[in-house]
Amino acid sequence: MNTIKILTTGGTIDKIYFDANSEFQVGDSPLHECLLEANVTFDYSIESVLKKDSLEITEADRQQLRQKVAEATESRILVTHGTDTMVDTAVALAGIAGKTIVLTGAMQPARLRFTDAIFNIGYAVATLQLLGEGVYIAMNGQVFDPANVRKNLAGQRFEPVRPG
Repeated sequence: MNTIKILTTGGTIDKIYFDANSEFQVGDSPLHECLLEANVTFDYSIESVLKKDSLEITEADRQQLRQKVAEATESRILVTHGTDTMVDTAVALAGIAGKTIVLTGAMQPARLRFTDAIFNIGYAVATLQLLGEGVYIAMNGQVFDPANVRKNLAGQRFEPVRPG
């Protein structure tokens, strides 16, 4: 298998909380440590593109990310992203030829003891290796088409949008 390129943008997966009142900052991604702990055997590189809460990501940021994906020599790209605007970014990445792009994130920071981050990262890596060219969202043990998914804030999960 070719090297996987991992692009980080911030979001909950990278957050560091300082108090019980939810004061936080987006820190360095713990992704490398997560992959080391998982004893992965595939080649990967990690690049931080943004360090933002996804609600702060602009269209200019999405274009910057799109350019990074398009310019990558790797054909398999994993993007870690905040969940609130993940769908918007996935839609903005559509149509990049020759790439399999999977976005994932977490409802709880990877640094917490109880988090969905580790599972979502592993699931996204597996998804990335199995699917063909296109853009996908891998969350909560499911793969979604960005055109037909939404975040269910109350349920703390992603779910398909049924037409009509």
